[in-house]
Amino acid sequence: MAETVISAKMPPHIDVTRAPLAYGDRALPRLNRELIDLNLLTRQRAVRSLCDYLHDPEHIAEALRQGIPESLKGLLDDKDVTVRQKATECLYIIAGYAVGREAFLDQNIIIPLSKLFADKEDIVRKNAHKAMEMVSETMTGAEGIVEANLVPVLVEKLKTEHDEIKELILDTLHFCMRVDTAHALRAEAMQVFTNHLQHGTPVIRAKAARDIMDLSVPLDGKNKAVEVGSVASLVELLKDSDADVRASAAGAIMTITITTKGKYTALNCNAIEPLVKLVDDENSEVRANALKAITCLAEAPEGRQELLNHIDQIRKRTNDAIPAVVKHANIAVKVITWKP
Repeated sequence: MAETVISAKMPPHIDVTRAPLAYGDRALPRLNRELIDLNLLTRQRAVRSLCDYLHDPEHIAEALRQGIPESLKGLLDDKDVTVRQKATECLYIIAGYAVGREAFLDQNIIIPLSKLFADKEDIVRKNAHKAMEMVSETMTGAEGIVEANLVPVLVEKLKTEHDEIKELILDTLHFCMRVDTAHALRAEAMQVFTNHLQHGTPVIRAKAARDIMDLSVPLDGKNKAVEVGSVASLVELLKDSDADVRASAAGAIMTITITTKGKYTALNCNAIEPLVKLVDDENSEVRANALKAITCLAEAPEGRQELLNHIDQIRKRTNDAIPAVVKHANIAVKVITWKP
């Protein structure tokens, strides 16, 4: 005789690690209540479900209205690693939207989030830095990070973090230095960036060179670059196999050589020969940045004299297919051939 067998297992479509969602507009209010529940399992399941739920852009605005960011802020110091990991991931998703970045500032999430830079779990630190980098992409977000005095913290973390996180830190600092460079200069960021020019990963070399260019915009930054020996390392990167590295290195040299001290430092490092070679680079950004750097060096009599030997090669770029390259080639030719 056949018997009915009742299984104790959950149906295959039910994930016990996630909280079941309430119907319609009741989903977020219920998740919000469960995020602050005293029971650990309830919090874990709620934050996992919320992470999936927020991937739909239509749910972001409602999540902000329901006070989800405030609840997530409270989970940042949770003792459970899963809760902290998923809470930071949710904040990263929210920070991907303009209204979400505004919520970070309105609800003072930046400082609590920054405390996780020292978390013992790599994934938590990475998610925290991803969220912070996303916030920094707007002017107000970068201002909030600078005002929270986090630039020195980020520079210090750049010395010890894993490569994946270093990329995020370099990006965050890039946006912060558009707002203010003084904090980075006081934190000795120029030396730290220069040390990363020799890194084994091309992405990090390129971003370090780009950040040197950002930090060299003010006069103090240009002088600091000369002082710590950044120019010599940047000249070496002009021969790098990666186009982004070459472009960033040429751009940084261009920024530093605006001053007389920077010009003669680059000339003493034999920057002209590798820069002239980049005039024919296959990458248009590399060509344009190299021409701008050449123009700066041509303003020094010694640089102009040496560059006259390469004027024909530089003049060929005046027929380049890229208008920006043509523009900077014409300027370079004009400066090199100038006579008092």
